[in-house]
Amino acid sequence: MSTVGGGIEQLIPDSVSTSFIETVNGSHQFTIKGYSLAKGMSPGKFIQSDVFSVGGYDWAIYFYPDGKNPEDQSSYISLFIALASDSNDIRALFNLTLIDQSGKGKHKVHSHFDRALEGGPYTLKYKGSMWGYKRFFRRSALETSDYLKDDCLVVHCTVGVVRARLEGPKQYGIVLPLSNMGQGLKDLLDSEVGCDISFQVGDETYKAHKLILAARSPVFRAQFFGPIGNNNVDRIVIDDIEPSIFKAMLSFIYTDVLPDVHEITGSTSASSFTNMIQHLLAAADLYDLARLKILCEVLLCEELDVDNVATTLALAEQHQFLQLKAFCLKFVASPANLGGDSMLD
Repeated sequence: MSTVGGGIEQLIPDSVSTSFIETVNGSHQFTIKGYSLAKGMSPGKFIQSDVFSVGGYDWAIYFYPDGKNPEDQSSYISLFIALASDSNDIRALFNLTLIDQSGKGKHKVHSHFDRALEGGPYTLKYKGSMWGYKRFFRRSALETSDYLKDDCLVVHCTVGVVRARLEGPKQYGIVLPLSNMGQGLKDLLDSEVGCDISFQVGDETYKAHKLILAARSPVFRAQFFGPIGNNNVDRIVIDDIEPSIFKAMLSFIYTDVLPDVHEITGSTSASSFTNMIQHLLAAADLYDLARLKILCEVLLCEELDVDNVATTLALAEQHQFLQLKAFCLKFVASPANLGGDSMLD
């Protein structure tokens, strides 16, 4: 503490810190198909969305087609967002929106975000605690509105979990550059400097470095440096992988990043993309590239549709990719995806 002219004290702290109270936001869209068949479930009975995560906690949307309260005599639909985690005293903001399916954008919105200053965030005390509206919308009005189309409703929910973080004084003012190790190794691969192994794949030849391959793949490590491996080999013929697939796999080994699949295939079609990822997954399994396998499985799950689910499931069965197999079976079991008929019959 010091004084300035006139004896007025100026506060000069020895240290400073700042607390930031903010929200971690996430959203989920829940579609209810066959609304008319849900009517008559009786008040208090609900249809639940899949569980989704926001801010480190699990949540679910509860839709009550006959309302939550018997006293309303099924005159209203009710909508709630519920905490699905075993947690206590979670503070959050919420938004529940019934989508206008006419394209006019006149959605039915009930938002806690717009009035957070009135009473602060809502506190959910325990698993199953809810926020929402017993009288979200009068049912008679809903059934003649643009919110209901082809017997279908679409609900959009946003959750904002309140978090506090503390920042102290910055210790360093120098900006740390991003790692460029992957690009450096890719440049080394492309330049062929120091390469000591070549692969003949169809009509193509690819050169590489044994030590880098061995560091990334247990299969290559055993092949070059294992008890029965041959460190003197300088050429290997690959018969069971397409050249473009092997090139993509080599690129990933050096960079840990999936190359541009559309550039490699020369096609922008979704089917070409899926086909290459399927083959790349098989190659990753052959050379025990764990991260590449998971990355390919994630991409195949994202691209899964009625045209490729059968081949993807067959691949998962052949190589025992259990998570991918489970996702395919879940997709096949959904009447909404396959029109009620199983492709695997």
